[in-house]
Order: sequence, then structure tokens, then C-alpha cells
Amino acid sequence: MKALFLALAASAALVLPAQAEDVTVAVTAIVEHPSLDAVRDGVKDALAEAGYKEGEGLKFVYQSAQGNPATAAQIARQFVGDEPNVIVPISTPSAQAVVSATRDIPVVFTAVTDPLGAQLVKDMEKPGGNVTGLSDMSPVAAHVDLIKEIMPDVKTIGYLYNSGEANSVSLLEILKEAAEAAGITVVESAATKTAEVQGATRALIGRADAIYVPTDNTIISALESAISVAEEAGMPLFTADTDSVNRGSVAALGFNYYDVGKQTGEVVVRILKGENPGDISVNVAEGTDLVVNKQRAAKVGIELPESVLSRATKIIE
Repeated sequence: MKALFLALAASAALVLPAQAEDVTVAVTAIVEHPSLDAVRDGVKDALAEAGYKEGEGLKFVYQSAQGNPATAAQIARQFVGDEPNVIVPISTPSAQAVVSATRDIPVVFTAVTDPLGAQLVKDMEKPGGNVTGLSDMSPVAAHVDLIKEIMPDVKTIGYLYNSGEANSVSLLEILKEAAEAAGITVVESAATKTAEVQGATRALIGRADAIYVPTDNTIISALESAISVAEEAGMPLFTADTDSVNRGSVAALGFNYYDVGKQTGEVVVRILKGENPGDISVNVAEGTDLVVNKQRAAKVGIELPESVLSRATKIIE
């Protein structure tokens, strides 16, 4: 009996190391900034909560493209060659690169504004194939309402974006429609790389009453450049990204991106447990936070109304 027990124990000891690196999840983002980093961390924590812990059944791989689409494509090809169980691209450019690189490995994209416009899936309810994910489509009409509530006399909004980012182009059309309904004109200014953000911001000075930055990875990566120009000109800058309020935006209504990551991780877990990604609908992330920065508002001559402060989930003094 003792010999049998020892034999079983030895057998188990041989099996466990083979399972230690049993599952590989490869994650990539177009660039590193607080929101996208929070998504990555949320994915990892959701996996851990489901029992997939790094070094204990999970190999978690992460690479950033550092803002370079060509690097994103290279990372996608490398990941496909490594054959992980699931690839999680964060942001539209990374998702497009990964989806183009594989028709076999399950892909769960996240922080993608317009999956249909970016041609990642053909149907949100039944994506089919090897791809599903989570959209972070911004509540743009609510953003316009918020700007108007804070600045009742606003007539023109400057839209600062990268014209090469599919999600930002989609959001521009939505913004124009929402702004027109509110009697507001939209003025565009594009920066195709971070080095151009400062100049693109300057191009809006004198042409707009306020600046609005969408969930655009290029602009968000160099947000301090935009904020310094806007602040020097006494122009309020609003963002769709709540993490940017800490960095100097006056206000933002948007997602908690750590929660977006956790929601994404839950989809990854479903696939690891056997579900087909093509059978999992693409949903819009849940939850919105209102974050305001009283100090930055004061610097550009704005007093935040009580109606905004009373419903803010976070106030930066």
C-alpha cells in the first residue's frame, strides 16, 4: 500500500510541472499609457481570479508596439508563431494587426471603439471565426452634453486626434452629429504621431472654445503637450479618458479601464474553458465614471457647476 502511494505521489509530481505552463495568453498594446496599462492589469487579474495564475498554470506574455503600427504587425506575427492559447490585442491598431495575422488562434480584442468600422468582425452578435472582444465606444453625446453643461456658451469644439486611427475617425463622425444637435460646430486638428501633438493643439487656439480629446492612443500618449498649450492659451481641454483628468484634463466621462480589462479577462476565461470565440458576442464595456479636476478648471477660468460636482465619481482638488 505504501509502495502504491509513493508511486502515485511520484506520478503526480511528474504531471504538475507539465501543467505549470499549460496555458499561454499573449497580450499586446499599441502603446503604453495609463488606460491601456490598466486594461492589461485587469485582464491579468481576471485570469488569476479564475485560477489562471502566472507560473501556476499560466504563462502571461506582454509586448507594447511603442506607438509604431509596423511594430504592432511584427508583434502579431511573432505571437502567431508562438501559438498561444489566446491573443489579447489592446487598442484598434493592435487588434487590426493581430486579426490580420491569424485565422486560427482565438483573439479577444479590447479597448476598440468601433469593431465593425475597424473590420475586426462583421457582426457584433455573432462575430464568427476566431475573433471576439470588447468595445469601449465612448458616450460621445453625453460628452457634448457635459461640455455644454460646464460651458453653457460653447459654440465650437476643437477635435484633437490621429486621422490614422480608425476609432478616432469613427468617433469624429459621431461627435459631429451630436455637436450639430447641440448647436455646436466641430473644428478638426490631426496629429499622426506624438511629436505632432503640440503643433496640432496650437492649430486649435483661437479657432475653438474648448478642446476635446477622444480615446486616441497617439494624443493620450502625449497629452501633457496638448494640456500645456491649452492651459497657456486659457482654453479648457476635455477628454474621453478618465485617467487623463489626473494629468490635467478639466473633466472626463468614461470607463474605468481596469474594469474594462477585467471584463475582457472574463471573456478570455470562457475561451480557455472551451467556448468558441466566434460564438461569443462583442459587447460594449460596462460602466462610466465622471472625473473632474477643479484645479485645472480654475486655471482656465472655469468654475465647475454644482450639478456636475454632485454626480462626479471622483473630484481632483
